[in-house]
Formats: sequence, C-alpha cells, structure tokens
Amino acid sequence: MDIKAVKFRRDGFYTQPFVFGGEEGMDKFDKNVRYRGSLQNYLIDTGDEVILVDTGLPAGTPEEVPDENGVLYTGKDICSYMEAFAALGYKPEQVTKILLTHKHGDHSGELRSFPNAKIYVGADEIGVEELKGIDNLVPVDYTDGPYYNFPESQKIADGIWFIRAKGHTHGNSLVVAEDGGLFYMFEADVTYVDEALYENKLSVVYDDLPAARQTLDRVREFVRSHPTVYMGTHTPQGYENLEARRVMDLDNPVPTVYAEVDFSAARASGKYVCGICGYVYDPAEHDGVAFDALPEDWKCPRCKQGKDKFNRA
Repeated sequence: MDIKAVKFRRDGFYTQPFVFGGEEGMDKFDKNVRYRGSLQNYLIDTGDEVILVDTGLPAGTPEEVPDENGVLYTGKDICSYMEAFAALGYKPEQVTKILLTHKHGDHSGELRSFPNAKIYVGADEIGVEELKGIDNLVPVDYTDGPYYNFPESQKIADGIWFIRAKGHTHGNSLVVAEDGGLFYMFEADVTYVDEALYENKLSVVYDDLPAARQTLDRVREFVRSHPTVYMGTHTPQGYENLEARRVMDLDNPVPTVYAEVDFSAARASGKYVCGICGYVYDPAEHDGVAFDALPEDWKCPRCKQGKDKFNRA
C-alpha cells in the first residue's frame, strides 16, 4: 500500500480561538496564536486500486488574502487540486473509489472529475447541495459493525475502513488504512491542527457539538491504543506525519511550529471566500451588495458559518 498527499495550498493559518474554542468559547483563547495551515487530501494506491480520500477545492476557487484580524486563512495556491493529483503520476480514469469524509467544498470540490470512481459517502450526507447532480454516489450505512472502539464502520477494501465520525457535519466520516503494523487515520476535520488533538479541544465548526465531542474522545482513545499516523487536511502536520511515518503520542506532543504570515498583500476583487466550505460570495451575483454591507448575523448559505469565517479574495 502506498499513501500519498495531494497538496494544493500552503502557508495558511488557524488561530487558537478557532481550533480550540468549540466548547469553552473563542474568547478563552489567544487570537494572536496562529497554527500552521495548508490544504491537502490523500491518495491510497493498494496495487489493485487507486482510492482517493476527498477531492480538494473546485478549480477556479479564488485564492484568499490573509487578514490580521481573521480567524483562519487556508493559504496560498500551490496549484489546483487536479494539477496536484496529476503530479503524483495518475490519471482520473484510474481512480476506482473516492471516500468522501464530508460535504465541504475543500473535500468534495472535484468529485465530478473522476468518471470511473464510485463515491462512498455517509448516508446522512446524501442530498446536500454539494452532491446534487452526481450519479455515482454510494451511500454508506456502516453495516460491518464496530471497528475497535468505533461502533459503526464499513470495510471498503482489504485494510481500509470507512468509519462514522459525526459531529463536524451530520454525516462526517473518517478513514483508517492498515499497513505495515501502522494505522493511518485520515481524520476529516475532527481537528484542524494536531495541537487540538493533544490538548483535547474542539474547533468552532460543528453541526452537532455532543457528537463532535464523542468522536474526538473515540479518536483519542484509538490513538492511545494503536500506533496511529494521524493525517489532517488543514495542517502541514498531516503530510509531515505521513512522510515521517510518525506515530501520534498524546503524552509527548511534537513541538509546535507557529505560522509566519505576510499580511501586506492587498487586492480588491470584492469577492469573499468561506474558509470552511469554499463558498464564494461575489457581489455581482447578489445585486451588487458588498460583503461588508451584509448584516452581521448573515450566514454562509452553504455551511451556515458566520461572516468571520470569510476572507477577501
């Protein structure tokens, strides 16, 4: 089994209130602490199949501008998701399965680019806006029973398991691949940065807070009991852990490297991008209404997050 990261954004950040404030509130944490951010998804080559875990942002998603007062910044484009996929030496028609952890656009953006793939997704995600018009969806009902301490799972291939992990979204799932005595966990925004796993903190992005807490507790229990390589989507720690085959040790955290961000960039397209789901607010599509003129209680029409989760593009 060969596991590779599909890297398409770098040099982003997530503030401590954003990644730690889900239960205690954002005001309890330091907004000036910025953890490193990036965007990558993953590819599993079993030798018989090419399987993707999520499929990046859709082509043409504007790059954001970092804001010193912003709570997150997804980073600079390295290239598009499909260019990053091609750089690994694969063609779209080779992909047989896509394991979609959840609906958000930085995970589901290029599903339509893989015509031969069956797309496995938690049944609770079926019918969401991001998946409308896609015919090759396979609803997962987690019918294969427990996977260690996770009560509900479905076996996808030898050594690869799709596991219910609701909380971040109602249909959220995570993926575990077993290889060489290690458990590779594709954790699907259970945390945004590894520091949150070490500190046992939930982010402010969730559809179901009690379920998110239960999922994080199960992940931490699993990591304590199994040699786990923990791979996130939003932090370079995800691919660093993979490349080093680094086993997560909750009692001995890897030292934090904080984000270094250049806030001098200035553009004025008028567009704003949701850092959670990738939704683009374009005034030209909303009768010319500027983003700043929207009510303070306005929510992203796709993921229902507030204005503070948006950055200028």
